[in-house]
Amino acid sequence: MAASWPAPGLGRGPSTRVRGGPLTASIRDVAGRAGVSVGTVSNVLNRPDMVSAATRERVLTAIAELGFVRNESARQLRAGHSRTIGLVVLDIANPFFTDVARGVEEIANAQGLAVILCNSDDLPAKESAHLEVLAEQRVQGVLITPTAELSPGLDTLRNRGVPVVLLDRRAPGPDQCAVAVDDVHGGRLAADHLLERGHRRIAFVGGASGLPQIQERHHGVEEAVLDACGSDDALTVFSPAKLTVAAGREAAEAIIGMPAARRPTAAICANDLLALGMLQEMVRHGVRVSDEFAIVGYDDIDFAAAAAVPLSSVRKPRQELGRRAAELLLDEARNREHLHEQQLFEPTLVVRESSMARRPAGARKGIA
Repeated sequence: MAASWPAPGLGRGPSTRVRGGPLTASIRDVAGRAGVSVGTVSNVLNRPDMVSAATRERVLTAIAELGFVRNESARQLRAGHSRTIGLVVLDIANPFFTDVARGVEEIANAQGLAVILCNSDDLPAKESAHLEVLAEQRVQGVLITPTAELSPGLDTLRNRGVPVVLLDRRAPGPDQCAVAVDDVHGGRLAADHLLERGHRRIAFVGGASGLPQIQERHHGVEEAVLDACGSDDALTVFSPAKLTVAAGREAAEAIIGMPAARRPTAAICANDLLALGMLQEMVRHGVRVSDEFAIVGYDDIDFAAAAAVPLSSVRKPRQELGRRAAELLLDEARNREHLHEQQLFEPTLVVRESSMARRPAGARKGIA
C-alpha cells in the first residue's frame, strides 16, 4: 500500500517517516501543538527551570501526544558530548563489579545520565578497544578499573578533555582522581585473624596477578605472617592465571595434594570467587571447613554470606566506591574549579563460619 503524505500547507514543519513506517514528530511539530516557539521547546528539554510551569506542562503534553523523541545524535553534535558516562570493569562476571556499577548508576541517573558498561576481561587490547568506542560516543567521562598496566588510551582521553577517574585503583600521581581501598591493610586484617586463631601455615591464593590491588593484598598478608612468625616460610603462595571459581578449585586440589607436614591449614584468597571455588572443592573432598581448613575471601560479595559454609571475607564498600567515583567524575566534567582527589577507603573484616574453628591443637607463635 502506498504511503500517504501530508497535503501541502497542512504540515507542521519537516516531519519525516520511512516509507510505510510511522510518522516521526519533529521539534517544530511539538512547538506548533503547544503554541510556543521552537526555542521554548528546546528550553523545556534542556533547561526546564527557565520555563514557567504552565508552559512546561503544555510542551510536555504535546510531546506525549505526538510521541516526540529528541534527536540525540544532533544534540551531541551541538553540545560536544552525550548524556552518558563510560564504566570499564575487569570482569563483569564478578559480583563485586556489579555492585560497583549500581553505585555508579545511582549517581549518574540522578543527573539524567546513562552508563555505558564495558567489560575488559582483564585484557589490555579489549580495554583499549572499549576506550576508543567511548571516545566516539562522546561520553562526558570514563570510570575505569584498569588492567595491570595503565593504557595509553587513558592519557589520550584526558588530552582530549575527557575526564578519567580510576576506580578500585590508586592514581599514579596527584593530577588525577582515583577511588581505591587500602588493600595492604585488608591483607593484614585477613592474616592477623588467621594467626590469632592459631594458624601457622597459611596460603595466599592469587599471587600471579599483576593487578596492583592484588599485589597489595599479598603484601599485607606477607607482612603480617613475617611479624607473627619471624619469617615468611609459613606462607605458601599459589598463583592461578585467573581470579575465578575454577581457579579456586584448582588451588584447593593442589593444597590437598601437599604432604601433611607442609600443607597449609588456612588460606587467604585474593577475591571471593577464588574462596568460593576453594570452599566447594574442600567440601567435595570431605575436608571440614573450618575445623580442618580455614578460608578467608576478599570483597565480601553477597554470595559470601550465602555459601554452604558462610565465608569470612574482607569487606570493601562496593557501592560506595562506585558512587564516590561517579561524583568525582561529574564534578571534574562540569566544574572548572575542580580539584583532583584520591580517596582511600578502609576495608573491614567480616568473620563467619569458614574461619571460626578453635585454634589448631598445640598451635602457638613460631611453631609450624
